[in-house]
Amino acid sequence: MNAPVTLAIPRTRSFEVVTSAVRLAEIAPAWRALWQQAGGLVFQHPDWIAAWWRTTPHQERRTLRIGLAWNGDRLDGVIALATFRRSGIRVLEWAAKDHSDYGDALVAPESDPLVISRLWQHVFDQGGFDLIYLNRLLPDAGVHALLEPAHGKALRPNHRTEISYRVAGPWQRGAEWFETLSKKGRQNYRRGRKFMEESGTLRFRLLDAKDPREPVLERVATLKRLWLARHGRASDLFDQGSPVLSALIAVLADLGLLRIFVLELDDTIVAVSINFEQRGTMMAFVTTYDPEYERASPGMVLMMDYIQWSLDRGLAEIDFLCGGEDFKRRFATRSVRLSSMIGARGLRGHVAALADRVNHASKSWRTQRQSKAEAPDE
Repeated sequence: MNAPVTLAIPRTRSFEVVTSAVRLAEIAPAWRALWQQAGGLVFQHPDWIAAWWRTTPHQERRTLRIGLAWNGDRLDGVIALATFRRSGIRVLEWAAKDHSDYGDALVAPESDPLVISRLWQHVFDQGGFDLIYLNRLLPDAGVHALLEPAHGKALRPNHRTEISYRVAGPWQRGAEWFETLSKKGRQNYRRGRKFMEESGTLRFRLLDAKDPREPVLERVATLKRLWLARHGRASDLFDQGSPVLSALIAVLADLGLLRIFVLELDDTIVAVSINFEQRGTMMAFVTTYDPEYERASPGMVLMMDYIQWSLDRGLAEIDFLCGGEDFKRRFATRSVRLSSMIGARGLRGHVAALADRVNHASKSWRTQRQSKAEAPDE
């Protein structure tokens, strides 16, 4: 008797754009499975996106536009986007953009290489936006494929870039890295510690998982508000009573990625760095310090402590994430340029994109003219 023949039933490729929190919750398990397979960063995790959407202010000005590529009941691709209305223009951007440092799509390793292009085409055809702006793209981001004429539509490179500073090298121990610093850098570290130790007991530590996080997060938000007010800036991440920071940090904790480093002087937290560890890298998400101890540079002391801690535990890199602040540059051994892309849909979007190009060209022309005017005569 012949053995029964099992026929492989081909899966059906389909695409979807998620626009509601209810649907977002429904597809979260499949999205989590894809995130694991694709090795995504936390910024592409469904819980990160859901936490942001649940707590973001001005939700009435936003809409979810999360593109999904299905292969039967298996999720093969996700591009997590959302719109935000600015001056009457609906801008399509990364979901949770304000609190995510690296944007990208997720694609299953064994899927069709063109799945991201076909998914983007579906998102584009569904509409609901005028202007497209995708930023903070790492050099190896998969969405760069959308710039290729044969794959993408309506997207082109944009002039805006950002910098990401990192610490990486051949050191086996943190002490080896410390000795590569300049004499002045080492002295400043020791001087800062000594200055604080004259006022009490100074302790650097990693917050234990059993320690309550909320008091530390409240301290972080308070110190950040002081810094923002001092520099004329604002961020809803640290607004009084805002649930955003707590919700995002809970995601890091639930995924086992969270690393909160504190520098304590007796019972007072004088510096905090909320980090997460992923892909063999320590990533610094939020850092702050108490301005009352600014003379001792507690933020710098804490940074040097957690860099050494990370290297001692075999991590290959410390990533300061986005931002070209001088305190990051001083310690960095390398930098990565993050790119962006822009596109348009409809007349309103094309006019906005044209205005962006004209404005950039005008600024570049004025800068060149000023540089020539200031150049010394030969």
